[in-house]
Amino acid sequence: MDPDLPAIEGGKPERKGFLVFGEPSIGKEEISEVVKTLKSGWIGTGPKTIAFEKALAAHIGSKHCVSVNSCTAALHLSLIALGIKDNDEVITTPMTFAATANVILQERAKPVFSDIDRETMNIDPQKIAEKITPKTRAIMPVHFAGQPCDMDSIMKIAKENNLSVIEDAAHAVGAEYHGKKIGTIGDLTCFSFYPNKNMTTIEGGAVTTEKTEWAENIASNRLHGLSKDAWQRYSSKKLIISEAIYPGYKYNMTDVQASLGLHQLKKLDGFIKKREELAELYNKELKGTEGITLPKEISGIKHARHLYIILLDLEKLKIERNDFVSALRAENIGAGIHYTPIHIHPYYRKTFGFKKGDFPNAEHIGERTVSLPLQPGMEKEDVKGTANAVKKIISYYKK
Repeated sequence: MDPDLPAIEGGKPERKGFLVFGEPSIGKEEISEVVKTLKSGWIGTGPKTIAFEKALAAHIGSKHCVSVNSCTAALHLSLIALGIKDNDEVITTPMTFAATANVILQERAKPVFSDIDRETMNIDPQKIAEKITPKTRAIMPVHFAGQPCDMDSIMKIAKENNLSVIEDAAHAVGAEYHGKKIGTIGDLTCFSFYPNKNMTTIEGGAVTTEKTEWAENIASNRLHGLSKDAWQRYSSKKLIISEAIYPGYKYNMTDVQASLGLHQLKKLDGFIKKREELAELYNKELKGTEGITLPKEISGIKHARHLYIILLDLEKLKIERNDFVSALRAENIGAGIHYTPIHIHPYYRKTFGFKKGDFPNAEHIGERTVSLPLQPGMEKEDVKGTANAVKKIISYYKK
């Protein structure tokens, strides 16, 4: 906490123990499955990984699912599968994690940012249309906090302009849009199973798609571009020779990770239900609190509830967002910041000449956003304690 910030109520924190932000829920089933895998003699990409891919594809309703070691890898390989290359343009949101734009640069293409809708915090389809040029090849919407983007409008724009759509669904496993599971709408959809996500494989990700050619390309490129993976070669009684058909990467998921994923996937709906209950309690506890704005939800969607975000009304407070988060930590409550808009980061400012004012809606959110703890292992008292801490800090620092 900033040492210049005065203590609140004599420095007595709201909680005794620290409430960790994004703590995963790991049960005995996951632990037992991992132990079985460790004892099986095969811990790399193999039968458990294949089983996880099939289970995830069935859960989502997609024809193909290819597992990888991160959502970053999923996004990168999706760009490669589409043939994105030098000087192509990919339109995305500045209100996301840096990886979304970084992977575009890794293919020597250009990330083109399009501003967001302040209420949903998702990319604004009307602004996407304004950014399309003859070099545009794809749109990469991000389902921010787990709330699906306006996919009808985005897919319509893509179809009218012969563009592909890669959904960044790092926050959105389990989400739905007008009855369709996220993972079945865009051309390719990329998921994250990082420890703080709705389900975890420690590190991990996946791509879903209906197109066999893209799935095969991604499956090969995740393992050095080889025609056959190690499980296919070493589990067969016949000699199988593998050839490099692409200059691929080391992006594969392991059976140890998939062992977690198989059981986390079974619990996913229950995890989201618990998150919904906690989010509703936050809404109840924080409703009417002057100095903050609660998240707006759109109709016709199922929110994955990855993040519960409040926005600080800075005009009514004598404290900036970063100090507010420090004050929460002093109350023994972990909180996150999602996100500093990408165009504000030093590399993007220096490389592309971005400056403040370029994307005012993203900047407005980026200066005010605070993510409160939201995970299935929390109890009602954790939410109430967090809400009380928020109200205490707001009251202390209100103008």
